[in-house]
Amino acid sequence: MKEQVTVVVVNWNGKACLIQCLDALREQSVQGMAVIVVDNGSVDGSVEAVKNQFPEVALIALTENLGFSAANNIAIRNVQTDYVALLNNDAIAHPLWLENLIDAMCRYPEAGFAASKMLYQQRPQVIDRAGDGYTTAGAGSLRGRGQSANSFCRTEWIFGACAGAALYRMTMLDDIGLFDEDFFLLYEDVDLSFRAQLKGYKCCYVPDAVVYHQASRTIGHDSPTSVYYGHRNLEWVYFQNMPASLLTRTAMRHLVYTIAAFGFFAAKGLLAAFIRAKRDSFKAWRTVLDKRKKNQAQRRVKDDYIWSLLEAERSFSRLSHRLKKQSLKKGNL
Repeated sequence: MKEQVTVVVVNWNGKACLIQCLDALREQSVQGMAVIVVDNGSVDGSVEAVKNQFPEVALIALTENLGFSAANNIAIRNVQTDYVALLNNDAIAHPLWLENLIDAMCRYPEAGFAASKMLYQQRPQVIDRAGDGYTTAGAGSLRGRGQSANSFCRTEWIFGACAGAALYRMTMLDDIGLFDEDFFLLYEDVDLSFRAQLKGYKCCYVPDAVVYHQASRTIGHDSPTSVYYGHRNLEWVYFQNMPASLLTRTAMRHLVYTIAAFGFFAAKGLLAAFIRAKRDSFKAWRTVLDKRKKNQAQRRVKDDYIWSLLEAERSFSRLSHRLKKQSLKKGNL
């Protein structure tokens, strides 16, 4: 049978969770599936484990950590199937995950990519995210995070897909390009979603495509690494992709969001990483401007359509969730 989908898993020193991830992929109901693991220079025995335990998996063993964006791109350039699915190494896919994503893409030919329902592995009754949103403050949002797994049960058009569990048409990627490797990690999928939407490709949220995710296992939640890459790349997504009329419309909201984030990370002792992120984001202004010119020149949709995809910024909700998560870690709730 001709393979119709390739699943790409990027790994960096995640041997234990990678084995769980690949075991779950063996149980997928879909027929005609290939799997590629890209290892980012792991030193924990991950490469040997894949070779010994999963001989059916194509392995690309890199000698250094090139980041999430570049590692995925290396694999995607080798894909010969109609679809490519990306799955985090710390995600365990339900047996029907891939079949349900492909079924949705067949039912909705206008969809260029599809998002999954990601549940917390340790608390499967709670949503990690139900696809990605983007706010009127120029920031990515995690749809449904912290809400009941019984919610967000309707198939719908949304802004974008988390690359930790998503399906893409190769024809779309051939058109819009792959992940921006300057991002290294974080927000690269938000950028790709934005570029796809600018060129008229829709994202379908598929609630029956379920994975169980160990969130922030690799880089940590609110670590200096996540703060730096998240808030540097956030600026690049905003200024490279937001149409000019919407930059004017959202500028004040973006400034208020930045000030609120400054205060939050200052209180957490992470101000140095935050300031470095903003400094480095604006140091790259020439490159950002060049990418902006290209993205806007290739745009096929009107500004009103992009505006319709944006959701209101809920900074207080974000703060509340972060504080609640900290309390859960401390065992206070």
